Amino acid sequence: MTAAGAHRFTLASAMALVLAGCAPATRVVLLPQPDVPAAAVTVQSKGAQVVLSQPYDSAQVRRPGQVEPLRTDAAEVKRRYGQLLAVSPAPTQRFALYFMPGGAQLTPESTAELSDVLARAGDRPGGEIVVIGHTDRVGSVESNDTLSLQRAQAVRQLFVERGFDAARVDAVGRGEREPVVPTDDEVPEPRNRRVEILVR
Repeated sequence: MTAAGAHRFTLASAMALVLAGCAPATRVVLLPQPDVPAAAVTVQSKGAQVVLSQPYDSAQVRRPGQVEPLRTDAAEVKRRYGQLLAVSPAPTQRFALYFMPGGAQLTPESTAELSDVLARAGDRPGGEIVVIGHTDRVGSVESNDTLSLQRAQAVRQLFVERGFDAARVDAVGRGEREPVVPTDDEVPEPRNRRVEILVR
């Protein structure tokens, strides 16, 4: 049996509830994913396959070559797999902070939001925090790569200064490659001058 996502996602959070231990059948259930609404899983066994693309879509493999789609819903999943769901990791939290042009200084609005972001991240002790820096398309690709990393490192430092374990917090730069708002070269766009913060 193989599982492939239409978008990148963690199998545990998508809940391919793969219950091979529940012989004689293996069952897969696709749980809702707020961060990846178009997620999908393909359940395949010796050429037979079923695509699960909607929350709570389910499939069962009883023996090689047989994949049976099933109907289920949130209540049924909770009833059957409540204990398993209780130990599932919490979904990734996502935050965005924005910068003044040309540097690593947060906008006044994002500076005001910073305390709330730090507090909410602090509610997830021990998890990984990834700070991803971005730029708009003003400047060269090389300078924007450098600037995006500087932005990520500046925000990472703010986390460390507030008591977060430095080993938990990574900083990476994406330059101008992943804009929220696509633009032509040399067009300033405030929404692209940002860091994304993933707490997981």
